[in-house]
Amino acid sequence: MHARHSLILVGLVIMNLAGAAPIYRSNSIFRPVEAKQGMVVAAEKLAAEAGLAVLEDGGNAIDAAVTTGFALAVTLPRAGNIGGGGFMLFHEAETGNTYALDYRETAPLKAYRDMFLDEDGEADPDLSRNSPLAVGVPGTVAGLIAAHERFGSLPLERLLAPAIALARNGFNIHPGLAKSLSEARDSGRMDATASQVFFKKDGSLYRAGERLVQADLATSLERIAKEGLAGFYAGPTAQAIVETLSKNNGIMSLEDLADYKPVWRDPVSGTYRDFVIYSMPPPSSGGVHLIQMLRLLENFPLRAWGQNSGQTVHIMAEAMKRAYADRSKHLGDPDFADIPVDEILSEGYEQKILNRINSMTPTASSDIDPGEPRPVTESPETTHFSIVDARGNAVSNTYTLNFSYGSGIMAEGTGILLNNEMDDFSAKPGTPNAFGLIGGEANAVEPRKRMLSSMTPTIVTRNDEVHIVTGSPGGSRIINTVLQVALNVMEFELNAAEANNAPRFHHQWFPDALYVERGFPSDALHSLRLIGYPITEEGTIGSAQTIVRAGDVLTGATDPRRDGGAAVGY
Repeated sequence: MHARHSLILVGLVIMNLAGAAPIYRSNSIFRPVEAKQGMVVAAEKLAAEAGLAVLEDGGNAIDAAVTTGFALAVTLPRAGNIGGGGFMLFHEAETGNTYALDYRETAPLKAYRDMFLDEDGEADPDLSRNSPLAVGVPGTVAGLIAAHERFGSLPLERLLAPAIALARNGFNIHPGLAKSLSEARDSGRMDATASQVFFKKDGSLYRAGERLVQADLATSLERIAKEGLAGFYAGPTAQAIVETLSKNNGIMSLEDLADYKPVWRDPVSGTYRDFVIYSMPPPSSGGVHLIQMLRLLENFPLRAWGQNSGQTVHIMAEAMKRAYADRSKHLGDPDFADIPVDEILSEGYEQKILNRINSMTPTASSDIDPGEPRPVTESPETTHFSIVDARGNAVSNTYTLNFSYGSGIMAEGTGILLNNEMDDFSAKPGTPNAFGLIGGEANAVEPRKRMLSSMTPTIVTRNDEVHIVTGSPGGSRIINTVLQVALNVMEFELNAAEANNAPRFHHQWFPDALYVERGFPSDALHSLRLIGYPITEEGTIGSAQTIVRAGDVLTGATDPRRDGGAAVGY
């Protein structure tokens, strides 16, 4: 045994008082869906089925991603979007190459560093979340079209046809959407235009099973199907976006929309035992810190300790704290700042962190780096989908409007909800955002800059074959959700459903608290409290959409933490 392991095991005698937790195993109702040829797993069933139909028609994973992505804009309006942005990973089986597509929103040309500070120089969250200034230049349409132009095989009109039909003809809303719309009305965040679309004429709510029609959105989608980029970034749609925002002192211009470009980047990659992990590079912080944490955790005998045991959780939480501290100091848009990715993932830096991990007690966050505690909130609005086709190609895609239904602003006459992603910039470096995340100078507001993200679409290969495709929503919790799903498969050998369903936990450096889902193993909580962890029990963390290869079979699972999702295959 490595000397480092010996020291750790001595220190964990206290933690073993309650015994190591066994590896989590689900019962039969949580068996994954199986398929031989292709699979789509998404947070909404109709969109997943539309993507699967493309695969059955001979389309590839990118074709199915385009269809699923546009369909979710209709059937999952709180998060699926064409008024937001995100990140896509694509693994090409024939070449073995993995590509990263950054279609994150950008700050408008008229944006400036202190635009979200009040007259006293303090961050004003209402400006960065609920006003027209909160809207970043949308990237989803450009991203999906860029992916299609480079790797797609079926005509764009065919791929958008399901979304157009769902918007034009309507669909029966599921209970999760009905609940989400009720919460949106209660919050009062939707503007008058959005309210006219999502609520009945008398202002009452649609009930589950009732039909929701979005005629304006159908027209906007038809423009994209016929005109491509020009159908969104120019003409009537672009004009409507700019005019809607300018009525209330918004700063987005037609030039901002016309000049938007997605960026193909090299994915970040690393290994964990005999697996190769590919994930998103900056301006996503997800991939860098996922791989950073996996590198650290590979030094410890997690399987011997047990999944979600006190020992395992303690060491994982220590890794999480360091990663989130680094996130606050170093991560941002690589086109505007020098992001030290190689240094963060270097063996020398890994060793420094390992030497600082106390095997007997948790390290206080204030001893890792100064920060300002703020309660963290769970974000329900980002969404993820995973796809594998018959050729072995894979797509892992996470995109978002930021808050649920974004800014609540709908571009008049378009049916398009607009994001409030500008809140993901550091309005004032050192001040936490809506999810309690602290940002630094690298993530300060600048024109045309992409705001830092936690989105972590991930593809894992083994023996040169796609083994895991996963990702999750969850704001600041996304990275740790993906970490746990991946480890559940790689280290603890769980199937897709078991990996998704296992109880989760989260630590993000500040606030200095360990968040656990209700129902987390009581023996682990007891041992963690004994060594000094402040623990907060709460509802759910994340909502992963996961595909795992088991031999020659694809297995998939949608996360049961949220209603309406589906794993479908053939």
